[in-house]
Amino acid sequence: MKVRKEITQQMNILGKNGKEFVFLIDFEGNSAHVFSPELTEKILWQANNKSNTDKREAKSSIEKWIANTVSFEKYKHGYDLVQKHIQNGDTYLLNYTQPTKIETNISLEDIFYDSSAKYKVLMKDEFVCFSPETFVKIKNGRISSYPMKGTMDASIENSKERILNDSKELAEHNTIVDLIRNDLSLVAENVTVEKFRYLERINTNKRDLWQVSSKITGDLPKNYTENIGEIVFRMLPAGSISGAPKMKTVEIIKKVEKYHRGFYTGIFGYFDGKDLDSCVLIRYIEKQNGQLVYKSGGGITFMSEAEKEYEELLKKVYVPIAT
Repeated sequence: MKVRKEITQQMNILGKNGKEFVFLIDFEGNSAHVFSPELTEKILWQANNKSNTDKREAKSSIEKWIANTVSFEKYKHGYDLVQKHIQNGDTYLLNYTQPTKIETNISLEDIFYDSSAKYKVLMKDEFVCFSPETFVKIKNGRISSYPMKGTMDASIENSKERILNDSKELAEHNTIVDLIRNDLSLVAENVTVEKFRYLERINTNKRDLWQVSSKITGDLPKNYTENIGEIVFRMLPAGSISGAPKMKTVEIIKKVEKYHRGFYTGIFGYFDGKDLDSCVLIRYIEKQNGQLVYKSGGGITFMSEAEKEYEELLKKVYVPIAT
């Protein structure tokens, strides 16, 4: 709580004074950083068309990519515990994730520069993230969130129709849209679902994927810049990577995953003195004692099937670099 209070106050003061900054907040809100946008010694970042580093010509080639994924048996043990909590009524949607050890010839810095994504973050010698998912954007006092729920291999026949017509994916997406709408209502008025379930195509080194998102918007109070830290923290953790009901679901996540998420599924953002752009830290590779670890997962509901959810975890272990 001390970290949250200090970072919230720091962000509020910078916002009140119209100062630029970038920020990182981990999944549990126990670790957070605020940086000058120009700082490059520790962090490199890109948020859509904003960045603190110049683009370079792509030079890396993926010659080695070995994913030592958690076994299905181990995955299913945690999955079954999640289902027990769902049956008990403790949660009705939970984002269950697991780590995958990877071996590759390319570095975290190579991945940062050469991957294709709306948001990219490199904490030097710690982790790299190439996220397709916006958390919230603020422009001219209007806040928007874009929860992403639903993934399918784009090479599957009629994949667009199949993912949009899948009852499990629809129920999961509805739950997240309701959750995010409630989260935005904590900080904004006139909250509406502006765009429901639209598709985005994600290119990867293994396959192309369809991702399903929605757009939810609301109006912030006139003095929002001086409360920018409070606005961000009140909506954490992001609903799309936790679940519902949020507080109880996060408690269950910690019990069943049995590993530390860290900054994975946390938040990165850039504030320009008035407007804000931020992402959920998914599609994430971390360095642990020289070993690269990819963290991935997906939403579990009572309609989920363990084999399909395990496949989704595997599909998300990729880098968006053309081969």
